[in-house]
Amino acid sequence: MACTPLTYLNQTDCDITRLLENIGQLSSLEELDLQKSNFERIPESIIQLCKLGRLYLRYCERLQSLQKLPCKLHELDAHHCTALESLSGLFSSYEARTQYFDLSYNYKLDRNDVGKQGKPRLKPPFPANAGLYGCPTTVTNVETVAVSPTILRRGPDWFAGFGRKNNSGTKLFCVSGHVNKPCTVEEEMSIPLKELIDRHCGGVRGGWDNLLAVIPGGSSVPLLPKHICDDVVMDYDALKAVQSGLGTAAVIVMDKSTDVVDAIARLSYFYKHESCGQCTPCREGTGWLWMIMERLKVGNAKLEEIDMLQEVTKQIEGHTICALGDAAAWPVQGLIRHFRPELERRIKEHAERELLEATA
Repeated sequence: MACTPLTYLNQTDCDITRLLENIGQLSSLEELDLQKSNFERIPESIIQLCKLGRLYLRYCERLQSLQKLPCKLHELDAHHCTALESLSGLFSSYEARTQYFDLSYNYKLDRNDVGKQGKPRLKPPFPANAGLYGCPTTVTNVETVAVSPTILRRGPDWFAGFGRKNNSGTKLFCVSGHVNKPCTVEEEMSIPLKELIDRHCGGVRGGWDNLLAVIPGGSSVPLLPKHICDDVVMDYDALKAVQSGLGTAAVIVMDKSTDVVDAIARLSYFYKHESCGQCTPCREGTGWLWMIMERLKVGNAKLEEIDMLQEVTKQIEGHTICALGDAAAWPVQGLIRHFRPELERRIKEHAERELLEATA
């Protein structure tokens, strides 16, 4: 199998559009090799993964120029049904990564690659039984692949020595937001959240007492207020016990300068935009969540609408094929659970202003 087209990719030039146009104009692999001064070599481990298995990249219509290559990126090996793998970290521009290299997940893998729409399907059968082309398919990720050689070399007992029981091993924590030094770091499971932020990120901007809330596992999990963050540890069981989740371990820190209602409203808009529209609860419900959240930002609502918003999230949660419906519902549930007094304050202040304007 020839995987030379993946051997060189740009990491320094953020203009991915121009890069892809240049690749599309090449007539041979040798010509690509002659222009390698404009590229950087992908780590050898990724190349070996290409040879051993199958890397799948779903590309959009704007990448049709890639079909001029002898070996298309999305047809590295049609004979293997190995892991879907993320190469998004190889690109320097976040916007370019998300716009041009839309990485397919396991519930889209077997549909999009055989010419169907990249939408989730009902399971079972699960990909392990019937996935790509109806064959057993294993879906893994770069974090799993990266740590596997070390586990094989040092043994499972070494890896299980990190973290608490049933939460063992290491994890890549991506900490962003209002910290002094945002970073991605590999740490042991069950590390206290406060220690993770202080040790690797230089603490919260303005000090720990300036902390308002933290989203501990990516935008899809409920946020946690400061009094919970003081003692919580970063593993699956501990975060589940406080009605949140570890998720992707993408920690989003918000200090007291954050408008927490506006922040959750922005997440609601994101999930409304990302809904594929296949499931009615998600298609309709995410729009309702966003519209109500936009009104709650300025308090233009009634107190009973808070409970109505909670009910909408419950009608979405658990009623969709994929987890995007849950991901849209949980941030709003976390806001109502921990910041209901803030929502009520805005509604009451807005009502008082309207009353004053009416009597003036």
